[in-house]
Amino acid sequence: MKKFLNDPVNFVDEMLEGIYKAHPAVTYTAGDLRCLVAARAKTGKVGIATGGGSGHLPTFLGFVGDGMLDGAAVGGVFQSPSAEQMYQVTKHIDQGAGVLYIYGNYTGDIINFDMAAELADLDGIAVKQVVGNDDVASSVVGEEHKRRGVAGIFFIYKAAGAAAAEGLSLDEVTRVADKARLRTRTMGVALSSCVVPEIGHATFSIGEDEMEIGMGIHGEPGISRKKLAPADAVVDEMMERIIAETDYKSGDNVAVLINGLGGTPLEELYILFRRVSQLLEARNVTAKHVWIGEFATSMEMAGASISILHLDEELDRLVAAPASTPFFKHIAG
Repeated sequence: MKKFLNDPVNFVDEMLEGIYKAHPAVTYTAGDLRCLVAARAKTGKVGIATGGGSGHLPTFLGFVGDGMLDGAAVGGVFQSPSAEQMYQVTKHIDQGAGVLYIYGNYTGDIINFDMAAELADLDGIAVKQVVGNDDVASSVVGEEHKRRGVAGIFFIYKAAGAAAAEGLSLDEVTRVADKARLRTRTMGVALSSCVVPEIGHATFSIGEDEMEIGMGIHGEPGISRKKLAPADAVVDEMMERIIAETDYKSGDNVAVLINGLGGTPLEELYILFRRVSQLLEARNVTAKHVWIGEFATSMEMAGASISILHLDEELDRLVAAPASTPFFKHIAG
């Protein structure tokens, strides 16, 4: 294992110390480095909180800032944050309009976010929840509630954050977040494993000439392992599953996210987008908003994911709205 670290036990906290020193727009509350919040409160707006394990930067904490999220509870590498940490974030970001939780569909997160919501309720803080489940590889149609939340949660953050910035109510921000969730699909592919610092060895093994379609961001099994194919063939297989679940019509618009898992050169991500664009154009579907880079990683795993948000007029406007966070900046227009 070759990593820039000191004691692996301190990996997450030292990472957070670096983030706070580099980005004064975020800070922490309750004396806990792992309760990350925006340094500047947005008076009167709905608060939006997320949380999850470390090892996925910039998800989850990297999207706290103007036009997106207000706080994030930070867990250990691939570990859920505690209910207490989520509760402390909730108390800090509540401005009287309530708080929306947006997080991925993982058992530990669900349990702890539910407990945090119960604690907040005792304080009179209204909390609603939207659970991302965009990973089409992790369960079949009809059982979408079993699907994992992966990189497509970015679109939920973006739409809900813009809605909250417009001053919409908690119910309306929740409605927007849930609509973005329902209209987002993601497929991923892994080429290599990653190393959790406290474990010190690869999470799983995969052949030098192999790929795994549908692998999760923690190394969860995918739907098929096979010989590495040319980039266009890989995209074709991934997009086939996304398109099969989406009622695209000629003239429709989408937002596209090509996400690197931590160890994939940006050049390769653009090769993948080239093919995604060709497939959409063949259906007369326009990729109106495109983001390419690292948005939800898995430490140093080589691989990528494709997320597609099927836009309507409202989501188009919200996704295009400006945002500024330590790890993501978007200028409208």
